[in-house]
Amino acid sequence: MECKDKKWRPVAFFSKSLNETERNYEIYDKEILVVIRGLENWKHLSEDAKDKFKVWIDHKNLEYFRKIQKLN
Repeated sequence: MECKDKKWRPVAFFSKSLNETERNYEIYDKEILVVIRGLENWKHLSEDAKDKFKVWIDHKNLEYFRKIQKLN
């Protein structure tokens, strides 16, 4: 949430452990899983939102998903 001083601050926190299968995921898969779980957890808030929202992450590993992949 952007505050009056123009700084962004988190408004919620969500924590969940990975199950046995998820612990074997590649790092970029784990990081995108966190985004998906967060959106699922707060779905009831985003469905009624009047304004757009952004998901900010700083993980370089997720740049993999933004690049065109060469499929075999």
